[in-house]
Amino acid sequence: MIDSLILSIEIFNRPNDTGRIPGVLIFLDHAMEMLLKAGILHKGGRIREPRAKQTIGFDTCVRRALSDAPSKFLTNEQALTLQSINGLRDAAQHYLLDMSEEHLYMQAQAGLTLLRDLARTVFCVDIRTHLPERVLPLSTTPPSDLASLFADEVDKIRNLLKHRSRRKIEAISKLRGLAIVEGSFLGEKLQPGTAVLNKLAKQVRTGTRWTDIFPGIASLNLTAKGYGPGIDLRITKKKGTPIILVPEGTPGATTVAVKRVDELGFYNMGREQLAKQVGLTGPKTTAMVRYLKLQDDPECCRVIQIGKSKFTRYSQKAIFKIEDTLRMVSIDTVWSKCGIGWNR
Repeated sequence: MIDSLILSIEIFNRPNDTGRIPGVLIFLDHAMEMLLKAGILHKGGRIREPRAKQTIGFDTCVRRALSDAPSKFLTNEQALTLQSINGLRDAAQHYLLDMSEEHLYMQAQAGLTLLRDLARTVFCVDIRTHLPERVLPLSTTPPSDLASLFADEVDKIRNLLKHRSRRKIEAISKLRGLAIVEGSFLGEKLQPGTAVLNKLAKQVRTGTRWTDIFPGIASLNLTAKGYGPGIDLRITKKKGTPIILVPEGTPGATTVAVKRVDELGFYNMGREQLAKQVGLTGPKTTAMVRYLKLQDDPECCRVIQIGKSKFTRYSQKAIFKIEDTLRMVSIDTVWSKCGIGWNR
């Protein structure tokens, strides 16, 4: 664990950018997994199922350290940090990923702080006694808070998208990192596909507020203690924002997720706004809603009551579902089945 941590931070601090981002994330993720497994064993838990040839994976480690009473030593917020770094490691190893210096520093320093905290609480060891001070992540532009960091990130991506096709690949590779962090906070394990990233790019290009594009990130804070080499950096929830345990076995899900409390922020469109986003008329949008049964999908639609009035509202995921369907099914086919005169 110590070796991987030192290698991760050594790569972070080196002046050569070749392989720097994936190197930092891969070794940091490995250090975290090794510490999780050591902690589970130290608490009397198991890291290998009966007759299994391999030890348990990263997600199972997080779940056991979070919810298994004898082995419990993680908090919900610590699990969010672990999920974020693990999702970025997956992207760095299997996809094209680009991150700003500030974002990479945030992940590296938050990861180091988490490893310090766990080593202290589980093993009563100060990990800094095993690290020379020169092997700590150093940054000339450390982020002050999550809001400023991600607002700046979205502005940089918007500027890249002004060049259209010439710099779109660079913009998408930066956007991938933000989408992964957002998904990990909202409990989504899957890597964002091309269609999702293109849709996010469209929202960024058209000026949608970053808090509407990434509501999960907007619900969290950065807290810092100390300064210089001794800084501690932690990702924490904002006041009143609950974090929930995702049921085990949920397809494509992480272990914990930020529970959305600002429903109007998440379900931020009525039918007319949804129609404008997907380029359809209001009635044809209603036909698509019926065809896809979006009103039965809590990730896409919610009836919100304000006072005595009720409003049917749609999330950004409704846009993705409609646009993905229209690539395979014509709107005329949908209209013939679910248009005027439709009967359930």
